[in-house]
Amino acid sequence: MKFPRLCTLALVALTAFSLTACDNQKATDKAQSADKTTKIGIVQLVEHTALDAANKGFVDALANRGFVQGKNLTIDFQNAQADQSNLRNIAQRFVSNKVDLIGAIATPAAQTMANATQTIPIVATAITDFEIAKLVKKNGKPDTNVTGSSDMAPIDALVELILKIYPNTKTVGALYSSSEINSQRQVEIFKQEAKKHNLEIKEATVSNVNDIQQSAQSLVGKIDVLYVPTDNTIASAVPALIKITEPAKLPVFAGEGGMARNGCTASIAIDYYELGKIAGDMAADILQGKSKPQDMGIQFQRQFKTIFNETSIKNLNLKIPQELQVELVK
Repeated sequence: MKFPRLCTLALVALTAFSLTACDNQKATDKAQSADKTTKIGIVQLVEHTALDAANKGFVDALANRGFVQGKNLTIDFQNAQADQSNLRNIAQRFVSNKVDLIGAIATPAAQTMANATQTIPIVATAITDFEIAKLVKKNGKPDTNVTGSSDMAPIDALVELILKIYPNTKTVGALYSSSEINSQRQVEIFKQEAKKHNLEIKEATVSNVNDIQQSAQSLVGKIDVLYVPTDNTIASAVPALIKITEPAKLPVFAGEGGMARNGCTASIAIDYYELGKIAGDMAADILQGKSKPQDMGIQFQRQFKTIFNETSIKNLNLKIPQELQVELVK
């Protein structure tokens, strides 16, 4: 009679031990998960005001969500200096190091990362149209390992701004990089909007920053105003452009606010810091397991500022209509 009772007591003790061991293992796993350091790689195409701001916004958003560099987050920052071979090396570095996520800033950076891996999540920003850049199948539902935030500017509003400031405009120049597909897309949209107002468009392209002055000079005397999209090549060398347009008294309307701050006349501006924050929040959702890139539609900025450069205003002897709410920058 005693033997079955002893077996029962032993079984109860063994069961209790197993449950306690399982609970302890869960607690250990939870602690290890909390202590785990997340590794991400961030690649920026080139240094200029807009992309630098997007980079900062991306990192700040991650920190706000609990991913803090030096605490539970390791970030491998890389700048490609607009060099394609650098981009390929950086992509291989990230893949070899098995980072948990890649942040890609600007279209060529995102394209190179996407070519290098179809498994590591990629969250990109400062890209105008992910679908046209062949980074996603559809902007609304990527169905790839890439998602992020778009820097599509309100081009229709910029055309209207040009006509408010210069109502007699007949011909507009468009200066952009021939190698940046998103710049080409913006110019296409600009041409469509310009056509609605019977504006003639004259295009000039550059392949690198060394072409900017010559291409800009080719438009002087042939156009009333100049339009430049959110183009990384132009944005990285705005002072070179202004050396041509300022003496020629040629107003320059830009798709990006940093260009206006660096000397262009005006912009209805994307805030690249906020754009980076949008992407950073998306990255946090992925890292926390709340979502996957293939299910996350591309996000867009909805609020914009109208910015005018004070130096350009003085040079052009320009008067801004009182009804316009603008920010003046030097």
